[in-house]
Amino acid sequence: MATIAMERIGRLFINLQQVRAVPQMLTKAAPSMPGTLRDTEVPGFFRERYIHAGYRPLHQGWRYYFLSLFQRHNESINVWTHLLGSLLVLVKFLQLAETVDFIHDAHAWPLLILLLSSLAYMACSTVAHLLAAKSEFYHYCFFFLDYVGVAQYQYGSAVAHFYYAVEPDYHRWVSPVFMPTATFLCCLSCLGCCYGKYRNYSLRVWVRKVGQVVPSAMAYAWDTGPVFHRLLLRFLWTTSHSDDIASPASGIVGDPAISFHGSQVAFFLSSAFFFTNPLPERLFPGHCDFLGQGHQLFHVFLVICTLCQIQASHLDYLGRRPLYTQLHGQGGAEATVYLVQYGATLVACVCIAVFMARKVKRLLNCRDKSK
Repeated sequence: MATIAMERIGRLFINLQQVRAVPQMLTKAAPSMPGTLRDTEVPGFFRERYIHAGYRPLHQGWRYYFLSLFQRHNESINVWTHLLGSLLVLVKFLQLAETVDFIHDAHAWPLLILLLSSLAYMACSTVAHLLAAKSEFYHYCFFFLDYVGVAQYQYGSAVAHFYYAVEPDYHRWVSPVFMPTATFLCCLSCLGCCYGKYRNYSLRVWVRKVGQVVPSAMAYAWDTGPVFHRLLLRFLWTTSHSDDIASPASGIVGDPAISFHGSQVAFFLSSAFFFTNPLPERLFPGHCDFLGQGHQLFHVFLVICTLCQIQASHLDYLGRRPLYTQLHGQGGAEATVYLVQYGATLVACVCIAVFMARKVKRLLNCRDKSK
């Protein structure tokens, strides 16, 4: 009896010791976070115009930057907007997978490419904004990764628009050159963004922006061409048949995807405005350090644009099958080519990013030796 009592007391003592060790374990798992810094306390390379505070210190352990996901700093909203956006896209992906055969139906592969590329650009953006404060070299590397994700999204948009949204006349005009041009512009956009970032010190802000924005704008204009053409045709038809617009026979009611296509264009143009203009922080310097930055609004509008785009492409996949099977072939051979091409563009963009990262490494090494 005494032995049993002693054993229970011993177990209780061990349990109490374990409980007392919990705070120490939590401290080791989540150490106290260093406070954020003002712009005058970080190198000029990390400073953002009109953002005066909320900068994370450099050269901390990786754990700090991962845990800064739950810290208030000037990148918090940028991280969470695309993190939540990627979760929304993932939920949409899982919902579609219940009704769309992404494995055996080759005609669903352009939609699959759009979903994967959407997840890719949001995930890469999340990682870049979360971890890029580690050091100058990693700042370059993670934003090069971000540009790879953007380029993949451009390619995914081109495939979905050309496969599902294109009209017969437009397809006949651009069919031989559309996807090769989209692939070239995808890689050019990645190169332009990476090179603009690489020349960050030696170029003026507006010159760097032009180098980054112009290739991306060219890619967007080309990739969204089938949607622009379709919206224009619908606008012209509507203006010439205004008396019949409420009639189901008019065709307006029969095309539910058109409103989502219009919305994705509107939201993208809104996002582009805030990407190229630091508003509202330019009007209120130092008051948008945590919330209200133009880049945050860019993220929000781009996420909404992507969700509208996915919905529009899904509706086109369901409702325009007779048309796209006629244009691209019943067996889906073109979709197979586009899927392989997607992998090839990913490899090409990763090679561009690695090449530019090596140039950055040499640049920083030379600069350190000259000190």
